[in-house]
Amino acid sequence: MKPFGRRAEAPPVPADEPTPAVPVREAPREAPLFRLRSQVMDRVDPAVAAELPAAALRAQLEAIVHEVAGRQRLELSAREQARLAEELTHDMVGYGPLEPLLQDDSISDIMVNGPDRVFIEVRGRMRLSDVRFRDAAQVANIAQKMAAAVGRRVDESSPLLDCRLADGSRVNVVFPPLALDGPCLSIRKFSKKKIDFSVMVANGSMIPQVARVLEIAARCRLNTVVSGGTGSGKTTMMNALSRLIDHEERIVTIEDAAELQLQQPHVVRLETRPPNLEGKGEITQRDLMKNALRMRPDRIIVGEVRGSEAFDMLQAMNTGHDGSICTVHANTTRDAVTRIENMVQMGSMSLPPRAIRTQIASAVDLIIQVERMRDGVRRVSQISEICGLEGDVITMNEVFTYNFEGEDANGQLLGQYTSPRTRPGFSEKLRYYGLERSWMDALQELPE
Repeated sequence: MKPFGRRAEAPPVPADEPTPAVPVREAPREAPLFRLRSQVMDRVDPAVAAELPAAALRAQLEAIVHEVAGRQRLELSAREQARLAEELTHDMVGYGPLEPLLQDDSISDIMVNGPDRVFIEVRGRMRLSDVRFRDAAQVANIAQKMAAAVGRRVDESSPLLDCRLADGSRVNVVFPPLALDGPCLSIRKFSKKKIDFSVMVANGSMIPQVARVLEIAARCRLNTVVSGGTGSGKTTMMNALSRLIDHEERIVTIEDAAELQLQQPHVVRLETRPPNLEGKGEITQRDLMKNALRMRPDRIIVGEVRGSEAFDMLQAMNTGHDGSICTVHANTTRDAVTRIENMVQMGSMSLPPRAIRTQIASAVDLIIQVERMRDGVRRVSQISEICGLEGDVITMNEVFTYNFEGEDANGQLLGQYTSPRTRPGFSEKLRYYGLERSWMDALQELPE
């Protein structure tokens, strides 16, 4: 069956239909390239094209572009024709101008602030890309295409969306009237490479002694909180920690948008659900936390604790689910403790502060602070142990602290890790797993 042919009732492509961006985006409707693009699209049957592999679709589009350009006597080089065919392919079976950015593994974040302002983050540095959309309508159509792929919708009546793409990338969309300058997209990509502690050491995120301590923490089933700001590397740290979990353990993950990449065979992945248009049917992280406790998990991993589910997470850590991991947004390890306390109060207003702090002190063993520093490198800046409660104050000991010392000629930050080399309060657990000596040896290798 021939995949393409002139459609009998195909109307001309209107100006507000989504089409790929080309070098003459600002050209008027009568421009030759606009007419060429319209005539090529007019010869494509969308239903048939959607069933073709991307490579086959691109090859046939190249043939049509060549034929139409020859008929119109347009002076286009073979490279320009191939580029137009590629952009048409991305627009039909991909995400338009965003497709090359999504395929580039060096890009970690894509932020669309409007048709002409697309920012990307490469190796920790933010810059304006040369990608452009034809207009705001094309941005909106691509956002709606992303939403439809996961059974969601986004429009003026439902202007906020959190979802994920097929490759695991996390997407946030804000539509007008909330976004005053047109639809905005924020896409957090995740590396296809499996990042473990050895890779993080090579990247400068930590030193081998810190990596060794974190490996021991994961193997000894310490309850761990990963703290940091947006884009600081919390999810990457969680993935690295999870690689040390025994393959015989049953793990339940709870996330707003699934992005964890666990390698174990016995993993149950749960994801929240937003309310429908009538405001019903919402499934929150707290709902999933309560259900997870009935699923006989060995460990519970919460992608991000941001509300009243913090209380249920502490309960799980205190009731035999050792080795559980979660993340919070905070600037220091001490701030992370305060934030957890505040989130517990959001859902349990009747609990006195001392009762909440007692829960935190008995549930959490370790807090890992990660930070994206001004040279673009994401580093472990602080690791703290929660020791207990003195009066109404949670006491903490520093395990490692990163101290900034300067920068080199290339703008790379210089610093070193220090440790008080104190014996941790969970020494009995380390001894139980036969790793107490390894923990202390890692500390002894650092200056005081």
